Formats: sequence, structure tokens, C-alpha cells
Amino acid sequence: MKKVLVSPSKYVQDNQALSNIGEYVLAFGKKALLVAHADDQERVQGQLDEALKNNDFELIPGKFAGECTKNEVERLNALCTEQACDVVIGLGGGKAIDTAKAVSSALDIPVMSVPTIASTDAPCSSLSVVYNEKGEFQEYSFYKSNPDLVLVDTSIIAKAPVRFLVAGMGDALSTYFEARACERSFADNIPGGKSTKLAVAAAKLCYETLMEDSIKAIAACENNVVTPALENIIEANTLLSGMGFESSGLAAAHAIHNGLTALEEAHGFFHGEKVSFGTLVHLVLENAPAEEIEEVISYCKAVGLPTCLKDLGVEEVTDEKVRAVADLATAPNETIHNMPFEVTSDDVFAAIYAANALGQ
Repeated sequence: MKKVLVSPSKYVQDNQALSNIGEYVLAFGKKALLVAHADDQERVQGQLDEALKNNDFELIPGKFAGECTKNEVERLNALCTEQACDVVIGLGGGKAIDTAKAVSSALDIPVMSVPTIASTDAPCSSLSVVYNEKGEFQEYSFYKSNPDLVLVDTSIIAKAPVRFLVAGMGDALSTYFEARACERSFADNIPGGKSTKLAVAAAKLCYETLMEDSIKAIAACENNVVTPALENIIEANTLLSGMGFESSGLAAAHAIHNGLTALEEAHGFFHGEKVSFGTLVHLVLENAPAEEIEEVISYCKAVGLPTCLKDLGVEEVTDEKVRAVADLATAPNETIHNMPFEVTSDDVFAAIYAANALGQ
């Protein structure tokens, strides 16, 4: 049996880590394309200025438009080529980092992930989630390697709005259940092999860390301070979830997220917030033990994650809306087909209604 484990080449997590980014850039060259939204760059400009003083390197601003689309990637490809950049830096949330990975892959140059929020596991993965201009899920793009460096500055994440951290918990929450489903079905993981014991262990540790440290980490983030609990949750949201999902696989929870992009009411919610409800639907689909479902619902309510469609802005739940989500979630190439049993649109339709009732 072919088993494959992938991970970033290097993961560095530290207080004030961004101030030392220059030493990592210089390992690849002297000029870096910075893929960052103006708001994210402004928030960390002090650390970037200090980094530029500490080391002799150049940052070329990419002025990221905010959405990982094919058009945005093509624009940045042209800028990166024109400026002869040696490395791409994705700084900000998952969409900026995913866009940087796409540019890196197209131009075959190194990429560095620098999350300013711990809201997704995108920083560590070798794939991007591509959307259309309307913000609707379009496709996954897969790359030959993971980021060359993931640099996580815990002081920056501690100062970010708590909602981002909680959204990351929602994304990480699905990791163990999807990894477990893929292991049971012998589904291929993202790099095309079966789960290693290390990948499944990382996914399980991710869940255990969330259960132990989430409330304490929220308290730290609310006060903009770095504590061991916050450090553990940042690692769970970023590294453990990243390794767990990519080297074990995705299943129903993320497919439900993709289906929810069909609902305009949900567009203003974060990836992890939609994934948390997707996790509940996932558990209903596999008829998980009542105690497990109750634990997940209690956890979500305790940290402030959605447990029903109303929590995602859907005030009026109709068959038409639920069917749209179910159809999109069960598209031919969706990850829901990694479940250890056949899943149809009708199955998802029913599970959404049941999960919505349980979550309320």
C-alpha cells in the first residue's frame, strides 16, 4: 500500500518572527514579491520595516485584490516576472497565501507563507482554493510541493480579531473527522497516497488540542497577549490541521462548505465558520455516536462557531436552498466521495436538515 506524507519544508512559529523574515528571504535571493492585501500589510508594516533594516533585501508590493481567482494570479505572475523576483511571500489570510502559492507554482520559484491570522490551514498546504469573481468556489489547484517556509508570528495573531482565531478552530475541527473517514475508506490523500499513522495522529492531536485549549486561547487573544494555550491553538489551526487534512484527506465537511458557497447569505462568513457546520453535517451523514455529536455542538457553541443555517445568515431555510447546497456538495469531483459509503444529493439534503435541527 502506497502511503504518502507531505509537509512544508520548514515551519517557524515565534513571538516577533516577522521582524526576522529577511534572513529567510536571503536564502532564496534578494527580491520578494509580497502578495498581501493593503489592510494586512498596513497592520504589520512596522515589523516589515524592521525586517528591511535588519537585512538587505527588497519587497515588491503585489497589492493583492482580496480574492484567489485565475485573473488575479495571472496579474501577479506578470508583475513577478517583470520585477524578476526570487521568491513569493503570501502574507495575510488563506486567500492571499493561496494566491502566492499559485504564483510560485506557475513561475517555479520558492514561496513563503506568512499568516497574520490563524483562521485556516492554508499556510502549510500544497494546494489553493480558487474562486470565481463572485466569490463562489470554483476548483482546487494542486502543486508539486508544499511551501518552502511557513513563518508564524504569534504576536501578530494575538492582536488580530478573535473571530479569525475562532474561524480557524472551525476549520481545524473537521480535520480529525475527515481524516478518520478517509482512513476508513482507504481514500487517497491530497498527494495521491494513503494516510500514514503520523498524519492521522496529527489530525487526532489537532482535535484534542482544540478541546483542551480553545477557551484559554480565546481569552489570550481577547487581551492581545501570547500564552501557551494560544500558541498551541495557533499550531493546531495551522500545522496540525494542515498536515492532518493534506496527508489524510478531506471528506464531507469541506464539501458541505463548498456547497454553502451557493447561498448568497453565507458569503460574508469565513471558511472555518462554514466548515464547522459542515462538520456537523458530516457527523450526521456517518451516523456518529450521539455523544460525539453533542460534544461537537457544545464545543461550537462555547467558542462561538455556527451550528445551524441561521448562524450562517440563512434566515429562511427552503428546500430550494438546501438542494442547491446538496447538489454542489456532491459534484463528481467533490471530496464528499471520500466517505466510506456512497453519498448522494438526497443524503446530503436530509443530513443538512437534520444537522440544522440538532444545531438549533
